[in-house]
Amino acid sequence: MTQPSIVGIKAGLVSLFAFVLSASSFASLKADNFVLIDQKGEAHELHYNHKAKAIVLITHGNGCQVVRSNLPDYQALRADYSDKGVKVMMLNANLQDSRERIAEEAKEWGFDFPILKDDTQLIARSLHVNRTAEVLVIDPRTWEVVYRGPMSDRVDYERQKEKADKTYVRDTLDQLIAGKSVEFSKVASPGCLINIQDSNDKPISYSESIVPILQDNCMACHVEGGIAPWAMSEYAMVKGFSPMIREVLRTKRMPPWHADPNLGHWENDVGLSNEDKITLINWIEAGSPRGEGEDPLASMKLEPSQWPFGEPDLVIDIPAFEIPANGIVDYQFPIVKNPLDKGVWVEAAAIIPGDPKAVHHILAGSSVKEPITQRLDNIFENIILTYAPGNEASRMPDTTGVYVAPGGVYQFQMHYTPYGKKTVDTSKLGLYFAKQPPKHFYREHVIANMGIRIPANAAAHEEKAYFQFPREAEIFAFFPHAHYRGKSSLFELIYPDGKKETLLSVPNYDFNWQRTYRMAEPKRVPAGTIMMHRTVYDNSSNNRGNPEPNADVYWGLQSEEEMLYGSFGYRWLDETSDKPNHNPGLMELSQAMGFMDQNVDGKVAFDELIPRMKKQVGESFSKFDINADGGLNIRELGELFKAMNARRQKGSEQS
Repeated sequence: MTQPSIVGIKAGLVSLFAFVLSASSFASLKADNFVLIDQKGEAHELHYNHKAKAIVLITHGNGCQVVRSNLPDYQALRADYSDKGVKVMMLNANLQDSRERIAEEAKEWGFDFPILKDDTQLIARSLHVNRTAEVLVIDPRTWEVVYRGPMSDRVDYERQKEKADKTYVRDTLDQLIAGKSVEFSKVASPGCLINIQDSNDKPISYSESIVPILQDNCMACHVEGGIAPWAMSEYAMVKGFSPMIREVLRTKRMPPWHADPNLGHWENDVGLSNEDKITLINWIEAGSPRGEGEDPLASMKLEPSQWPFGEPDLVIDIPAFEIPANGIVDYQFPIVKNPLDKGVWVEAAAIIPGDPKAVHHILAGSSVKEPITQRLDNIFENIILTYAPGNEASRMPDTTGVYVAPGGVYQFQMHYTPYGKKTVDTSKLGLYFAKQPPKHFYREHVIANMGIRIPANAAAHEEKAYFQFPREAEIFAFFPHAHYRGKSSLFELIYPDGKKETLLSVPNYDFNWQRTYRMAEPKRVPAGTIMMHRTVYDNSSNNRGNPEPNADVYWGLQSEEEMLYGSFGYRWLDETSDKPNHNPGLMELSQAMGFMDQNVDGKVAFDELIPRMKKQVGESFSKFDINADGGLNIRELGELFKAMNARRQKGSEQS
């Protein structure tokens, strides 16, 4: 029997290696869900496009001529296939490309696609991306990559053809649109190499690296009795939930911090750093190894935090309320008499919810007298704290406080969401008083638009309102609020000279987490500055939280209705605690002006009045237009409101 030669053995091994390499490189790949932000600051979720016929993801890189040369083909593809249900996006994982630089190159070269920036390279790595100009075609029926390679054979490194002989991507899309089963195919793609950082081959220590990240970022909620659905009580729990941790990190559902990381610095930022995110996901994708030694989590005895600033000076028990297992609960407006017969300055406040799973949010404020009606805005006469999961406590900015007069009442707005189990809520408000009066009043104002109308099936409908500062002010914090259809939200300054500055952008708004964003450094603004608040709503069937996409949606308190609602905390620069000069009437008037004046020209035209006011005012509108410029400025609008209130009061007396 002839013995095989060494050369023959080597040749056989080479052939086997080539076969294995070929098989692995042609194996199909599943595209797990992710959320990334594009060059314009807009968030995109891959699986949001679950109704698309196909998703085309093109790898992008600044300065790559292969990508630039393919641009006309990319644009032609979108023009030909977008009406057929194909979604086209780009993915940039270059370490050297920032979102700002991507936006600059996109503008210069005419890239009018959303270019998703993968700062951590976690998405690119999971898709085995290593070159630009590679096209991935994803089948949303299975979320498998069914093709990867060049757009066509028209563009190569050193040359271009006038017309492609092979149209790989178009051929694949035609099959998908026809509903055919498409087998995975791959073609070698020309493009610029991407410097993908390898996951660290060195084992990541569970006890030394993972546990500290969980302690610092997760375990305020993920403890026994906390608001999270499960507790990080031991390694086995973390290991068991590891796939879910990976998913919520990739889709930015956790940690619950949704401010655009490229804009602003925040005192209460609870976002996860890119480094920690990479460490966690690398550990999970390595199989979540336990390692040696004791389990630090098992020996920790953590409980949900009670009063975060120590025992309060005053605890207000909010009246108990029985919450049904299911259904919709109307907003509740309980009041509690102020037990103190002296005025106090609140410097900090906290709320402990009776049932964290049922309490969606609580607004707490005070009033010198019991409110006559239960209205949404009563609470803002002297607001103290807005509670929502993740926003349980707050200290007033330095040198400021909220004054609570003697007597009167504490008033609350309670929003409950049943969760399948009947329960009773017994929430508490804890107040911390300043020993000496602070120098300034801390105030909050709400920018709202009660005239919103979100058309049925609109995927990205924007509504806006504004507030114009009559005097110099210093801004401290923001609180954007919407309901199930809220998609993104921002606060933008428009200075008297026309310059614009975005202070807060929330590109991936999440109704489940209502946060106050407190600036690390306050912002001073001159008189005449406009604070513009915008929210984009998704009323389409792609929005998984949308209760009814086929209906127009209007302003309302319940979650199936909607709100354009954004508050901000501030102080007047010329107001001190011993010389108050705040004008609540002017603020209320400014709020009305800010949502009716939709073209932001400083006056309300007849056509901008809400329908109810149009009917009441009618032809008498011109009587209030004193300067005859075709609209009502804020003084003229005030006179109109006075007349309407007088007419309403007279009618009430006669009845």
